[in-house]
Amino acid sequence: MPRTPFDVFFTGPAREHLLRAVREALAEDGPDVAANAVFGAGDVLRAEIVAKEDTVLAGLPLLPIILAEAETVVKADTAPAGLPPAPVIPAATDAPAPVQCNAQVFAFTPDGACRENHSVFRLLGPTCRVRGGAPAAGGVKTKRCTVPGAWESTACAEDGDCLSAGTVAAAVTGSARVVLRAERVILNFLCRLSGIAALTRKYVNALEGTGVQLLDTRKTAPGLRYPDKYAVLAGGGRNHRKTLGELPMLKDTHIEAAGGITPAVQRLRAHLPAGAPLEVECRTSAEALEAAACGVSRIMLDNMRPEMVGTTLDMLPSHVEIEISGGIALDNIRSFASAGAKRRADFISVGRITHSAPAADFSMRICR
Repeated sequence: MPRTPFDVFFTGPAREHLLRAVREALAEDGPDVAANAVFGAGDVLRAEIVAKEDTVLAGLPLLPIILAEAETVVKADTAPAGLPPAPVIPAATDAPAPVQCNAQVFAFTPDGACRENHSVFRLLGPTCRVRGGAPAAGGVKTKRCTVPGAWESTACAEDGDCLSAGTVAAAVTGSARVVLRAERVILNFLCRLSGIAALTRKYVNALEGTGVQLLDTRKTAPGLRYPDKYAVLAGGGRNHRKTLGELPMLKDTHIEAAGGITPAVQRLRAHLPAGAPLEVECRTSAEALEAAACGVSRIMLDNMRPEMVGTTLDMLPSHVEIEISGGIALDNIRSFASAGAKRRADFISVGRITHSAPAADFSMRICR
């Protein structure tokens, strides 16, 4: 199934929200007093990120982002106490001249290794130097990203990959203080996002062969809208809308306040560019027919039973997109997807893939 590269998804506001979430997570932990006391500035650790259960990987490109931010906070944590700065890890000197990486700094490419300087990395910029890489144990291609002065991370899998228990997803080498400061934040993101991706994959598999596409909703964790929705993509689903303005939708509250579907559509269209798409939430067949008569681009059949969905679908014109939502679970999603004798729905949206996905289980194993 097609995958959306991490750095393509996280641009503009999405990147800003992601960096804010990472920085807030590090700030919540505060200084790592134990690591700063036990490990000296010259101590270096090597660790592996290991899947402890079968799952679908999501969020691995966050490792270098979190490590870079952790390096910054470790320097701030230790400077007031007069502790020495983090150690310098010598960078390789055999890399060729800079080349363009198609704006996918952390995308996985065969035999690719991406090396960039710290300032460019922080901006997720497109310029990096590439040198040939060698297969890791078992023939798995690895991807290495190094920031001179603090750490090096090597990814052994891609987001969207199915991992079995015991699989090493990535390795990290660097300042003990930086690695340990980043550990819990890395694991929290990986566990949450991979859990979402794994549950999404189950729903996508349940829809296989129906032609109906799985959508997410805005039922995401506060502050994690974009990471959660990226994880849905890694699992094979599609994003519905990231913001309220991306696809304006009239819900029951708007419809009741306006006095009905038709006046609500008229009011909304007065505030939109001509021909702009909009969606209307409908709870009955009559409401769906009224919305279709208004010429809306998409109708959501909300909280209907499969039998009612089928009857309503057969009444609606084929050019109007239909989304089914409400009460969808793994044990009934296929009955909704197969409803309708003359046509099928285009989409089924499921909130539980983000708001109720169980976290996957990863650990960071220190290599002695």
